[in-house]
Amino acid sequence: MSPRRARGKGIPTTVQRPRSCPVAPSRENDGAGGKGTWGKLLDTDSNSPCDRKDPNYDSGEEPYDLVGTAVPASVDEYKRFIVPIIEEYFSTGDVDFAASDLRDLGSNEYHHYFVKKLISAAMDRHDKEKEMASVLLSALYADVISSDQISRGFLILLESADDLAVDILNAVDILALFVARAVVDDILPPAFLKIAKGSLAESSKGLEIIQTAEKTYLSAPHHAELVERRWGGSTHITVEEMKKKIADLLREYVESGDTVEACRCIRELGVSFFHHEVVKRALVLAMEIRTSKPLILKLLKGASDEGLISSSQMTKGFSRLSDSLDDLSLDIPSAKSLFESLVTKAISEGWLDSSFLNPSVGDGDLKDNEEYEKVKRYKEEAVTIIHEYFLSDDIPELIHNLEELASPQYNSLFLKKLITLAMDRKNREKEMASVLLSALTMETFSTDDIVNGFILLLESAEDTALDIKDASDELALFLARAVIDDVIAPLNLGEITSKLPPNCCGSKTVRMARTLVSARHAGERLLRCWGGGSGWAVDDAKDKITKLLEEYECGGDLGEACQCIRDLGMPFFNHEVVKKALVMAMEKKSDERILELLQQCFGEGLITINQMTKGFSRVKDGIDDLALDIPDAKEKFQSYVEEYGKKKGWLLPSFLEAELEQTQLLLILYGITVFLSGHTSCLDPISVNGLLRSDGQMGSGDDDGPAVWADSVKKKRKKKMNKHKLKKLRKRLRRKA
Repeated sequence: MSPRRARGKGIPTTVQRPRSCPVAPSRENDGAGGKGTWGKLLDTDSNSPCDRKDPNYDSGEEPYDLVGTAVPASVDEYKRFIVPIIEEYFSTGDVDFAASDLRDLGSNEYHHYFVKKLISAAMDRHDKEKEMASVLLSALYADVISSDQISRGFLILLESADDLAVDILNAVDILALFVARAVVDDILPPAFLKIAKGSLAESSKGLEIIQTAEKTYLSAPHHAELVERRWGGSTHITVEEMKKKIADLLREYVESGDTVEACRCIRELGVSFFHHEVVKRALVLAMEIRTSKPLILKLLKGASDEGLISSSQMTKGFSRLSDSLDDLSLDIPSAKSLFESLVTKAISEGWLDSSFLNPSVGDGDLKDNEEYEKVKRYKEEAVTIIHEYFLSDDIPELIHNLEELASPQYNSLFLKKLITLAMDRKNREKEMASVLLSALTMETFSTDDIVNGFILLLESAEDTALDIKDASDELALFLARAVIDDVIAPLNLGEITSKLPPNCCGSKTVRMARTLVSARHAGERLLRCWGGGSGWAVDDAKDKITKLLEEYECGGDLGEACQCIRDLGMPFFNHEVVKKALVMAMEKKSDERILELLQQCFGEGLITINQMTKGFSRVKDGIDDLALDIPDAKEKFQSYVEEYGKKKGWLLPSFLEAELEQTQLLLILYGITVFLSGHTSCLDPISVNGLLRSDGQMGSGDDDGPAVWADSVKKKRKKKMNKHKLKKLRKRLRRKA
């Protein structure tokens, strides 16, 4: 029989062991398995060893020891610990990681040193790091660094500004911008400026920084946008990304209808200079989804009433949509009628300027739709012509294209578009625009066209400044350059100012242009403000003028000489032509030919009265040196002033008045000198060796040399002193003139 018993239903199975086999003690495994198994299912015994070959091995289960973080015990240690945090932040740009590291340091009482170290480290780096430093301070404000610590850090920076200025060239301007940015970002209270003034010395750089921050950055129109964008902007997103954000914001608003939340989101975008895009997209959305029209109108009205969207941005948004109505009509057939209803509603509720329906002369003096379409086409063609000019630098072709347009009444619009496009480009295009203005003035544009064009530019200066960072400075340079190039006269600046509001951005720009024009060597500096027109050196220009006059003197044609002066392309330097021509006329026995050339140039308007006066003034200043080579130089010059300056109107009245005052003063000084010399003739003579001679010596006839009288020495001293006084007086009179 088999050792195994037959198996059947209900019959237990047993196994017989050999008698020689010892019976093992009974042991239940409870499912834990035996050798080679992984233990029980829920076995959590921590005493079991970790096997690195185990598929479920976790290195985190290995025994470990807790190690404490070093905490700075002193200011020096704190300063040493924050250096790697700042360096790592500049490398990674991770604000959260930097905040975490600073929070782990503890030592909140030392955080003002972090503010100082962060800004001083960013000052000597690029704009990217300066912007990163400002962003980090805004992120750390209140959460990690308290308001008092930030104020204290800035105060320490201002106190050490004198030392920073030694190592960093423009430290004052950079620190002023950091202070202004902190005020704009609301991490420094405006009252901080007043408090800092009271604690800083009058002659310190810190006080200069506060004054610069107040006057240059915080008092300018739209200063918040300008300060935020000075180092590249705080948003760090592209225009397309911003447009997408605006579109998503408006879609969400149409779905929720929460006006307050929508205004908050628009404010958080932080791009007030781009709010016209919000207006445009909101209006398009109202046309696409008719049911959203009441909500859109409610949002725009609320944003206008809060001052969130300015009137200029609102008008600009409507204008942009108006310009694209033809394209929009392809998708929305009733776009024009819908737009007109939106405009009417906006004007009636008072959040769109009524001048939108009746634009000023600056927009073409539109009287009807036909006129509007004509101006619109002109602007489009003008932009195309200007772009072609910037690529080709072909002035005759541009003038030809303008003549084909046959719209001289819109010349001021062309000038506005030309300078606006040039301002947003490089210095090459700005120089090309100035050169083109000079050419257009001689060919097709009148002075009124130029003046009206600049008035249009200055009226929209505040809006332009939102898109172009240094718009005001650029406009001032264009204005000053126009005066130097004789495109407009200095008196036209007063005419432009009279047509602008007193304290607007445009008026300040005109004042800046006046300052640039009145500066010393303004002509040469403004010619090269964008790299120089002709690129000539001053010596080269003088050499060309000399050769031109010599050729004319040798029998050249008068008309050809005038054309050569015109071809020089340096109307601001025509005073050099006047000076060299007068000197050449003094050197020649017959001066009629040279003076005839000056008369012809003056009669044609080629040499203006300002340039003529300046040339005469330069000759007058150097007349003493000229008299050494030309004995009768003074007499000839005086005859030129009398015959041509007074009779033919070459010179400004101020020059003639200064000449008369100087002559009268010379006569007074001469009378004083004669009077003094008459009272010094009784002085004792002195010998050649400098000793006083006695009466016996004077009576003796064996004098070895001539006697030198004491009054002659005093006369020489007096003459020298009078000459010095006269020189100073001349300078004073020249400045007054």
